[in-house]
Amino acid sequence: LGRMVLDAILQRDYALVQGSVLFIAFNFMIVNLLVDLAYVALDPRIRLGEP
Repeated sequence: LGRMVLDAILQRDYALVQGSVLFIAFNFMIVNLLVDLAYVALDPRIRLGEP
């Protein structure tokens, strides 16, 4: 994926660069959500909705 993005940048393939950035950002958000949910499930001191 990294090589593909680098080649797209060098060849000025803006559609592929844009799609790759969106794909990476979406995956980053999903992983962060899963980590947050795992913290709630694994750590009894953390509760949803409490400050």
